[in-house]
Amino acid sequence: MCGRFGFFELAFFIEQLRQLELPFEEATGFSYRQNWNIAPESGIVALLGDHGCYTLSIARWGLIPHWSESLPKVRPINARADSLASKPFFRHMLHRRHCLVPASGFYEWKATGGARKEPWYVHRADGKPMAMAGLWDEWRMPGSNDLPVVSCTVITTGANRQMQPVHARMPVILEPADWRGWLESGNPEALKLLHPSPDDILDFYPVSTKVNNPSNSSAECIERLPAEG
Repeated sequence: MCGRFGFFELAFFIEQLRQLELPFEEATGFSYRQNWNIAPESGIVALLGDHGCYTLSIARWGLIPHWSESLPKVRPINARADSLASKPFFRHMLHRRHCLVPASGFYEWKATGGARKEPWYVHRADGKPMAMAGLWDEWRMPGSNDLPVVSCTVITTGANRQMQPVHARMPVILEPADWRGWLESGNPEALKLLHPSPDDILDFYPVSTKVNNPSNSSAECIERLPAEG
């Protein structure tokens, strides 16, 4: 799964979009701040795809489907790639609304055999921001005149061989050449992109338990723990 991540490289991500000739508009009121420890229900940066139009927006991390008659108690932050087509919660978005969720890296907690799990920070080995595949939707409380709530979920898949010692699952991390292909929800090849990353794409290392508390959001969260011994 992916339950916590950081993003502090918006300018780098935007430069990548320009190099890929992916034109986008910023949503009204778009505002960004660096965050090294993003928790569920936070507002996160997302590039929303909508039939060839791309919008850089802030979306609530925890999906609310447009057909919901009230704010659902369960707002998924993750969606399993292998069940997107079978679960009604995600099925209606699968061929309608895809997005990219940029991240500098994400955290996973490794079981150590004790009572507490050990947090690890996972990032691209080349130092570039990653783009996680996601689905998005917008919801408005029935009868309300308020602006719709934009929300999203991150798609996960089985871990690659490199990640398996840390966790059994990982987010789908798309290579830049595949960003446009995923954003086009009508692309018949899009679902073929939902697979684990190659083993040489990522690097990861243990970090302090400071990241366990989402109120801690600074570069200290991603500092590598010194090797024991």
